[in-house]
Amino acid sequence: MSFAKEAWPFVLPILVVALAAGVLRRPGLAAVALGLGFATLLFFRIPARASAAPAGTVLAAANGKITSIARVTDPDFAAGDFHHVVTFLSVFNVHVQRAPVSGEVVTTHYRRGRKVAAFREDAGEINESVTSVIRTDAGETFAVRQLAGLVARRVVSYLEEGDRVERGELIGVIKFGSRVDLYLPASYRLLVEKGETVREGATPVATAKHLIEERP
Repeated sequence: MSFAKEAWPFVLPILVVALAAGVLRRPGLAAVALGLGFATLLFFRIPARASAAPAGTVLAAANGKITSIARVTDPDFAAGDFHHVVTFLSVFNVHVQRAPVSGEVVTTHYRRGRKVAAFREDAGEINESVTSVIRTDAGETFAVRQLAGLVARRVVSYLEEGDRVERGELIGVIKFGSRVDLYLPASYRLLVEKGETVREGATPVATAKHLIEERP
């Protein structure tokens, strides 16, 4: 297991405190600091993920619990009908995000906003966020929206316009708990339900129509 580089500005100062406590012979404080540092490091863990799902299968972009599934028309990044799948990340979930599909990054847009609780229905409209739009080789549009929450202090996207990403590739991290919104064409068949727990880069979320038709 590895860790996102964004962890170290948080973890290193805590380790310095632990070291100083040890030098001053304050074992209790040193133990607390080491525990806090380890817990913080776990927030930024990058577990190995793999999926044998065929091409045309959309994978989860985030690790957490699906709290909402809806159908939306003409979202702010594209025209048409889309499934909108919301995944809530608690402080115990993995905080890195992965590409749900392979394709070209058409745009990535940062929106300055508030940091209200991510489980609020209006959080998607008012919270700080980064929306990355990916267009597949088949010309289909997908979007991943990383949202800051009440505890999350910053959203980090690794993507830039024109980048090529592969399904399952790391695309960003949210510093502490929040939520991730996944938008996919309404023509896709959803494979998940509200309340289900998903793993980024591993759990199949939806499948393309042609894969459904090809099944015996």
